[in-house]
Amino acid sequence: MKSTKSIAASASVAAALLTGQAQAADAPLSANQQVHYRYEQVGDVKVFYREAGDPGAPAILLLHGFAASSYMWRDLIAALADRYHVIAPDLPAFGFTESPERGKYEYSFANITKTIEQFTTQLKLDRYALAVHDYGAPVGWRLALAHPARITAIISQNGNAYEEGLAKGWEPIRKYWQAPTQENRKALADFPTPESIKWQYVEGVSDVSVVAPDSYTLEGAFISRPGMADIQLDLLLNYASNVEKYPEFQAYFRQYQPPLLAVWGKNDPFFLPAGAQAWKRDIPEADVRFYDTGHFALETHGKEIIPVVRAFLDKNVK
Repeated sequence: MKSTKSIAASASVAAALLTGQAQAADAPLSANQQVHYRYEQVGDVKVFYREAGDPGAPAILLLHGFAASSYMWRDLIAALADRYHVIAPDLPAFGFTESPERGKYEYSFANITKTIEQFTTQLKLDRYALAVHDYGAPVGWRLALAHPARITAIISQNGNAYEEGLAKGWEPIRKYWQAPTQENRKALADFPTPESIKWQYVEGVSDVSVVAPDSYTLEGAFISRPGMADIQLDLLLNYASNVEKYPEFQAYFRQYQPPLLAVWGKNDPFFLPAGAQAWKRDIPEADVRFYDTGHFALETHGKEIIPVVRAFLDKNVK
């Protein structure tokens, strides 16, 4: 975080790796496919984002989840940049985005949405498709509620909007929601740790040798920064506000019928396949697909998922 002078040494290593590994070296890039790494000052938050593609092309806004950053979209960005304007910010408290310390910025999903909404305004993103994952989903759903006319299509990679999508992994978190005591908070102390992050990347994956260690190692380094664990526990508590708004999100889906593609790791320990299937109730034409993997489906099944995403966008985004 910007106000923290003492940054873990491992986070410095993460920074060098994250900015240096976004492009594959085995293929030349066109000018539009080149990924740019930028910052945009949004109030008191300095938002880091990855950008590629022709600014005049249809826009795609990619919102990552926990425990990730815009780095999770690296392969998808490269695959879409020849035809789309792709923008992937790091949310406040994640990745390279520099945000105030706890107590000087409200770490809630509503406030993070305000920051990202202003970010889209400053970048003049008047219409865009949403690609969301995990925490990025409720941020995206709030954006859609506020500005439904801006949303051209939605891609959800294990980004939930239905109660039936919440797996047993949420039970200790629900206990914290119901009684936000210090005892219940301490019971979740292992959630924002490098060990827990690695578990989230490999749980539900049949062959863990296909999971590159880069992502979970880098995100583990970021979460080890001073003050970050408490911020993440605050966000975990505030996630209850997203569940409370599920009926509003679902009403948006029913009313506006956005083209929607769900690409879902069916072995996700947090978000069940039922959460993806539920979209069929509200958007009968939703395209829902499952993959034999966990929470971070793009990490293991990118070769299968990315062509599906591209075909969906080519069909639905003009």
